[in-house]
Amino acid sequence: MHDYVTWLRHASPYINAHRDCTFVVMLPGEGVEDPNFGNIVHDLVLLHSLGVRLVLVHGSRPQIEARLASRGLAPRFHRGLRVTDAPTLECVIDAVGNLRIAIEARLSMDMAASPMQGARLRVASGNLVTARPIGVVEGIDYHHTGEVRRIDCKGINRLLGERSIVLLSPLGYSPTGEIFNLACEDVAMRAAIELGADKLILFGAEQGLLDDNGKLVRELRPQQVPAHLQRLGSSYQAELLDAAAQACRAGVRRSHIVSFTEDGALLSELFTRAGNGTLVAQEQFEQLREANIEDVGGLLELIRPLEEQGILVRRSREVLEREIEQFSIVEREGLIIACAALYPIADSDAAELACLAVNPEYRHGGRGDELLERIEERARALGVKTLYVLTTRTAHWFRERGFQPSSVDRLPAARASLYNYQRNSQVFEKAL
Repeated sequence: MHDYVTWLRHASPYINAHRDCTFVVMLPGEGVEDPNFGNIVHDLVLLHSLGVRLVLVHGSRPQIEARLASRGLAPRFHRGLRVTDAPTLECVIDAVGNLRIAIEARLSMDMAASPMQGARLRVASGNLVTARPIGVVEGIDYHHTGEVRRIDCKGINRLLGERSIVLLSPLGYSPTGEIFNLACEDVAMRAAIELGADKLILFGAEQGLLDDNGKLVRELRPQQVPAHLQRLGSSYQAELLDAAAQACRAGVRRSHIVSFTEDGALLSELFTRAGNGTLVAQEQFEQLREANIEDVGGLLELIRPLEEQGILVRRSREVLEREIEQFSIVEREGLIIACAALYPIADSDAAELACLAVNPEYRHGGRGDELLERIEERARALGVKTLYVLTTRTAHWFRERGFQPSSVDRLPAARASLYNYQRNSQVFEKAL
């Protein structure tokens, strides 16, 4: 019960922030076939019930492959795109039509003891995507494979305003009545851009973007994406990452890549600070800056547990308010997750680094090093020649970063007179 209450309290700012926002969610055909699909539907309905305006774009690749195989037709691709001749188009229409009906049926269910109980959802779909043919590329005629020409934003916004979930399939229509097979990633990206969506959410098999060591890359700026695309090559992960970055460059504030195999991945990504997948965003998601008076409450919340453990010296709100200009902080979406303070020592060319603290959930991310570097920059700007630190628990951390063992006797007189012998802190110094 305690964990649930804590999660709900932490999620409440996001619940408020997401209300009345437009999210475009792309679920590939593999995700529809995954055993976790039912949970994803429940989570989408929950988002809808919290006031999120949802546009759901579905894929159909494995379903098309299955129909081609059943008819003895061989799939053809060029540059990663399906060549859709007339027999293939029949399979595409069959697969997409069945999927659309199946998804609408799932979203129409009224399941007891679930987020869908009494939801009475309206799902709307139709000829909302206008397409044009890709044509002939490198001598290859793509036939009925197309690309998005226009999204009917006025029609979609009207449906969203009526509290409908808008369902877009990977099919587009031309003004002459032709049907084109589209990439669901392209449909989702263009819909997010043209609608001015607040978020583009892309489901994939992986948790998000993984680095060379298999570790999740949690945040990226669009300008960092090309290097990863080169590393990933012609993989589906690269397609998702490229779509996410293109959407952000065109004005979508944030794009997320999450796993369709992990139960709750979508909610964890949207309602927790750490997230669950990979975020691509234009704005700075986390910033290192100097503190101001409005940060006092957040600083108190960060350092209080460490004070109770005896790791940090206790500071009252009044003391923090008086000394707030000494602090540098790391802020993540309004939450102060790390801090450090610089105290120049009177009548000397020395200063003290104090109150270095990092939220336990965000340790091992290099934030302590970033703060140390910022404090040293500030100290040098003030003409400080020697930086002291007094610690009871983290001696090795400072020694690994160039601090040398020192003593109370080496402290400038103004600081030595305040030394607390009961705490028996170790003294270290570093020449700047």
